[in-house]
Amino acid sequence: MSTATKPKHIGRNISRIRELRGMKQEALAIAIGMSQQTISNIEGSETIDDEKLNVIAEALGVSAEAIKNFSDEAVLNVIGNTYTNNDIVNAGLNYNCTFNPIDKIVELYERLVQAEKDKVEYLEKLMKGK
Repeated sequence: MSTATKPKHIGRNISRIRELRGMKQEALAIAIGMSQQTISNIEGSETIDDEKLNVIAEALGVSAEAIKNFSDEAVLNVIGNTYTNNDIVNAGLNYNCTFNPIDKIVELYERLVQAEKDKVEYLEKLMKGK
């Protein structure tokens, strides 16, 4: 049995980070001045030269080291430790409106009625003046 560790697949890491950032290959290609096909080839490569890696890292808003050391398990651990089912359930139950929407509707109609009364008063003054 060999205890040698398998090298990280840098292209796959770039692809996962890009997807997590909600970026398409086309958008990344435009950001770094390459074609979409080149990005596809890079994401299929196990290794990438440091110069390209730095440019891609900058476009993705991460460091080159973050790309090299990226791990899906670490991302899932962060998400798992941040949100629990109770947080999601309680978020819906603890929502309290800070105002009564019906009161706001009544206020709006009162202002509209007052505006109409003001218009009528103005028109009556104009009619008396003639």
